[in-house]
Amino acid sequence: MSDVYVKVFRQGGHILVAACDAELLGKTLKDGDVVFEVREGFYGGSLVCVDKAMGLVREATCANLVGSTIVDSAVREGLVHPQSVIRVSGVPHVQMVRM
Repeated sequence: MSDVYVKVFRQGGHILVAACDAELLGKTLKDGDVVFEVREGFYGGSLVCVDKAMGLVREATCANLVGSTIVDSAVREGLVHPQSVIRVSGVPHVQMVRM
């Protein structure tokens, strides 16, 4: 099973989880005019297995996910709709907000 970086931000009753596939941390994705930076300051928390990361995503009120491993897991678990996934330079990215 692949590892992902995950960082958790807590503010009041809200939990934001930022997670990216390990190989994407620090990369810049470019697609036409779109430039997407997978910044270490935002995504670079702990390196964990995808199952542990998904446990954190399940508890999140918001999530920002980048990479096939983490995004595909969120889709499989029904946490995000497959049609909400965009691709930047072929890399899947999705944001989730629980209401």
